[in-house]
Amino acid sequence: MVKMQLLFNGIAIPIAQMGPDYIIVNCTSDHLPCDASIVLKVDDHERRWDVHLPHGISAGSKRVALAAPRSQAG
Repeated sequence: MVKMQLLFNGIAIPIAQMGPDYIIVNCTSDHLPCDASIVLKVDDHERRWDVHLPHGISAGSKRVALAAPRSQAG
């Protein structure tokens, strides 16, 4: 079983698809740019890593851009 989630500000949003610099989510509200974590769970193995959402999340678009966390950028 594979489960992917985006975690930020106490919110967990399921991830439908993941690419190298974006994710696809079904979110019904807008969120400002922020730091977040992605959790990928495959069977009993979990991996977590930090990302930055440079454009935030738009309720009108399922695609969310990803970038390196601000502490690691540039």
